Amino acid sequence: MPAFADIVLPLAQPAYTFAVPEGMELAAGQAVAVQFGPRKFYTGIVWRLHDRRPDFKRIKPVLRPLGDRPLVSERQRALWEWIASYYLCTPGEVMRVALPALMKPSADTEEAFFEAEFRPRTESYVALDAALHDASRLHELFEKLERRAPKQYEALLEIASAGDGDRIATGEVARRLLRADAAVLHALERKGHIRRTERERTVEHGGSAFRLPELTGHQAAALASLREQFAAGKCAALLHGITGSGKTEIYIHLIAEVLARGGDVLLLVPEIALTAQLIERLERIFGSRVTAYHSKLTARRRTETYLRLCRSDGGELVVGARSALFLPLRSLQLIVVDEEHDASYKQTEPAPRYNARDCAIVAARLFGGHVLLGSATPSLETWLNARSGKYGHAVLAERYGAARPPAIFVSDTLRAARRGERQVHFNKLLLDKMEEALARGGQVMLFQNRRGFSPYVECTECGWTARCPDCNVTLTYHKNGERLVCHYCGHTIPVPARCPSCRVTDVVPVGFGTEKIEQEIARLFPEARVARLDRDSVTSERAFSAIVADFAEHRTDILVGTQMIAKGFDFGGVSLVGVLNADNLLNNPDFRAAERAYQLLAQVAGRAGRRDGDGEVVIQTAEPGHPVLQQVLAGDFEAMACEQLADREAFFYPPYARLTSLTLRHRDPALLRRGAMWLAERLRARFGRRVLGPMAPPVDRIRGEYLAGLLLKVENGASALRAREILAGELRVFAEHPEFKSVTVVADVDPQ
Repeated sequence: MPAFADIVLPLAQPAYTFAVPEGMELAAGQAVAVQFGPRKFYTGIVWRLHDRRPDFKRIKPVLRPLGDRPLVSERQRALWEWIASYYLCTPGEVMRVALPALMKPSADTEEAFFEAEFRPRTESYVALDAALHDASRLHELFEKLERRAPKQYEALLEIASAGDGDRIATGEVARRLLRADAAVLHALERKGHIRRTERERTVEHGGSAFRLPELTGHQAAALASLREQFAAGKCAALLHGITGSGKTEIYIHLIAEVLARGGDVLLLVPEIALTAQLIERLERIFGSRVTAYHSKLTARRRTETYLRLCRSDGGELVVGARSALFLPLRSLQLIVVDEEHDASYKQTEPAPRYNARDCAIVAARLFGGHVLLGSATPSLETWLNARSGKYGHAVLAERYGAARPPAIFVSDTLRAARRGERQVHFNKLLLDKMEEALARGGQVMLFQNRRGFSPYVECTECGWTARCPDCNVTLTYHKNGERLVCHYCGHTIPVPARCPSCRVTDVVPVGFGTEKIEQEIARLFPEARVARLDRDSVTSERAFSAIVADFAEHRTDILVGTQMIAKGFDFGGVSLVGVLNADNLLNNPDFRAAERAYQLLAQVAGRAGRRDGDGEVVIQTAEPGHPVLQQVLAGDFEAMACEQLADREAFFYPPYARLTSLTLRHRDPALLRRGAMWLAERLRARFGRRVLGPMAPPVDRIRGEYLAGLLLKVENGASALRAREILAGELRVFAEHPEFKSVTVVADVDPQ
């Protein structure tokens, strides 16, 4: 029996070795309780069992195993190790996001740890005593109880009648299914007429007859092509279908094929908000096989889902956000990444800063499965991989059924203002189109990629603006509650009655966000029912569902929102979409700005005209001739992709290079500058001109800490693994430097 175990703890630390007490049976992947340090108790995962004694003298023992089976399979552990290596973190940091919170308790005492341990919900079951399986004895008891204890008679009759047909029920019946109260059942148990047991409550996921949607000729051809490419050995394939082309129907057919042969399927979506609408649709086809998993579920429900999947023999369909990638699907054969281009698949805080789309491809290779990447506007990295033949590729170029692509109009805000055709934030063209759409009984969606009432408030006399005391940003004005809010740290203050600087005039809002648009639309169209969908209005999953349901059922006429409204919704009544300010998408200082602008504009435009009626889109901009807008107008994704890829190749950006961003943080700006310069020089000695910086980011102070950035570019021909090893070594040296060890360094591989 192995004498030692390497244990991964939910800390930013390497695995530590513990002694395995004699007679204790452990398996790799199993959860255990250990003491770490003088007085802290943690849940750990057994990573390896071996007989190699470590160098240090005293080795603490594993206290006890938690559960009777491994929680993390060998393939899952391999995925954790890859993520830790690629994203420059530790397996313990992966553990923190991979396992639900209740599965990794910690405490300062062993007693408190025991109290914090997760215990599955149990359920009470009752059954007739074996002696009453004889019909004559049971009827004799019935006659006796009917005269003397009618409530006990009714309860016993209910238990005995739970069998099939006229037969006496000899099996157990769940207590929750019985009408009898606890006192009556207790009396029957005391007399020996029934027996009661407690055991873990399980959720049975039964099968269902798959009622698959009928495919059009184009969909059937795309599906056949994907099958052929997977059969030919392609691990990943791109399904490039325009908005409204019916990509979900193809997902459903592939999912059904995997479930029919007993395999597991994981369907990833970029936003938690999208899961409800998608799950409702999938449940109509796959019934109770569908399992939701995302961070808005309760901690107990996430834990119960994880443990149930550990026991599953296959045939599971999980729909979830990026964290669902870590679920123990043992027969994982297909991962579908819907809207694969979406930046929400990239985790930014805390570590591991992983991209679920890229990790899905690694997971599929480890499990011997396949990945289907679906998008109307794929990321340029994915599109290039598909075009070069590294990934499979299938195209859907027509909308589903009788729906046609919407007509897109670009409206010049400067020209409208000169002609007096602009009212508040709306050009006459958009207002006219809205009036026509509402008169026809259609619905309208208005997109403004900025929440709040206005970006900031300003004094018209002296130019004072309200700024966050802890972050180098202006405070956003929210009219609801009359408050100024920092969208970085959450700092909130009331709107001042007078300018705090000159104390002469009132401060006034400048610019506009979704809250202001909602107010102005309600004023301009008083008969219309208006709602808003953004992070401020969606305070809970229930609030989100109510807003979406009202719009879907036509109880709302106009929906104002941020990019939340652009992601995957299928509203049949939308005949007009308005983009109020495309310029704030086009003019970002980011090499991905044009790609992101095209994706977002094409996605939000795709919400219009998804049924039989014609849809229209009005995009307001001060730059109507901008190349990206012309490409959106023509629906020419390939032209945008080729133009952007040419620029990136010339300037050495992804997908022709791999980026690693380093952000240094400290409250002392002078110490931060010295540390950033010292680290930059060390890295240049190893990487040369591949290192850029240090530079100050656009927001150079957050939560009281100053920020400095470095960027490492490594060409595709170089060894990415070797580059990460060198970088990790230099970061360890920096962390041990006596002057700079208080400086925090955040490494972000493949930043978005």
